Amino acid sequence: MESKIRFADRMNQLPPYLFGMINKLKMEKRWNGYDVIDLGMGNPIDPAPNQVTEKLCDVAIDPKTHRYPVAGGMKNLKREIALYYERHYNVSLNGIDDVICTIGSKEGISHLCLALLGPGDTVLVPAPAFPIHVYAAVIAGAGVLRITLDSEEEFLRQLTRMCKALYPGPKLLMLNYPHNPTGIIASKDFFGEIVKLANQHNFMVINDFAYSKITYDGYVAPSFLEIPGAIKVGVEFGSFSKSYNMAGWRLGYCVGNKEMIDGLAKIKGYYDYGIFSAIQVAGIVAMRDCDDNIREQVAVYQKRRDVLCDGLVRMGWSVQVSKAGMFVWVAIPEPYSKMGSVRFAMEMMNRANVAVAPGAGFGEEGDGYLRLALVENENRIKQALKQMRRALSEIDQEISAGTFKPEITDTGQ
Repeated sequence: MESKIRFADRMNQLPPYLFGMINKLKMEKRWNGYDVIDLGMGNPIDPAPNQVTEKLCDVAIDPKTHRYPVAGGMKNLKREIALYYERHYNVSLNGIDDVICTIGSKEGISHLCLALLGPGDTVLVPAPAFPIHVYAAVIAGAGVLRITLDSEEEFLRQLTRMCKALYPGPKLLMLNYPHNPTGIIASKDFFGEIVKLANQHNFMVINDFAYSKITYDGYVAPSFLEIPGAIKVGVEFGSFSKSYNMAGWRLGYCVGNKEMIDGLAKIKGYYDYGIFSAIQVAGIVAMRDCDDNIREQVAVYQKRRDVLCDGLVRMGWSVQVSKAGMFVWVAIPEPYSKMGSVRFAMEMMNRANVAVAPGAGFGEEGDGYLRLALVENENRIKQALKQMRRALSEIDQEISAGTFKPEITDTGQ
């Protein structure tokens, strides 16, 4: 009997969510008793600061907090976000109509794209790309063109060429610095050129700043809004997930251009009722009192980064050590690169009980790479490397015997 279920045409533009598939396989193995070491998902295992959790518990027992909150965020939280930007970036915000709270940055970006974009609009996205940076625009009905990530100079040349060649010109540029998955960083001079081009070619800018404070070796990531005139052309999204280990709490924010934020507020007014008040109050404590906690967490991530990178180098892999983010982006070496990043990830899951994120999940530009998360402790990372080494040795033996086929075969899905 023919199904009567008919999806919207936009569903045909959404490929299977690769990371959901990897997570499903990981959970199935764990249910079957296997200890899978997870280097795949940027899902912090370290706890949120104690004072944040304590404040959540204190506020949550008050029945007044069980009602619908203000959709765009509590006044005091928005003010604290404005004070945070003044303190860290010397950016002045009034905390009223230039700040809005979101259910994480992923939700905020998606809803803002619904407010800004529609059929006939074009969005430019650096590639490889975190999936929502592409598919938020696709879901909104816009077309997406990808700009290959390269040096700042080459990226700006590509961007300029595309702005001149497109008619009508691009409506939005989606940025993400520090970049997920590659860890590439941006300078203030780069952001300054972006603002000039946005004014010249009349496009808007979104910068996903989720990894703003996860930086290493003395590097400090600039805010897009530090650039004079940036607030006239764009907004910046931030998240509590990474800096404060509050991933499951779903709390983020958008700051910058008042008109863009007003559009986001209008869309959110139809879609959601905001974030649980106790979480918002806990967010105030995080922003106000937990700068030292961020520094401590960054030191933990830097040690994990060094352990992972040193171990990969000892395995003969070529590694570029990133100055930001909670991932290592690394090319799969020969001869294993021939199998592609998805097959390689499956082999590591099945043979090594190690979950890794295949670069293909970030677009075709990412195939041949892996994104390895720094969420497991140092001993677990060392164990993961040991298990990967053993699995690769098995593959080497099969290659020598001629029994290993590099193409993707049935993976049991």
